Amino acid sequence: MISGLLTTLAGSAWARAALRYGVTALAILLFLLALRRSGERAGRLATTEKANDVQRQMLEAAARRPRDRNELAERLRDGRF
Repeated sequence: MISGLLTTLAGSAWARAALRYGVTALAILLFLLALRRSGERAGRLATTEKANDVQRQMLEAAARRPRDRNELAERLRDGRF
């Protein structure tokens, strides 16, 4: 009984049209979701690059800082600070 009903529905023109529109809508939805996800990944990548740049600058500044009072005083006298 059910297989006969499915055969009848699958064979009708409106069922095929509904299936076609449903598949098209699903394809568009999946495309938009993939587009959104790639945009999120790109945003995370830019944020990560910015954070890495800030971290690199902090490490460079820490490497340039005076090691002790004498070095600090020497830099201040020479005007290199």
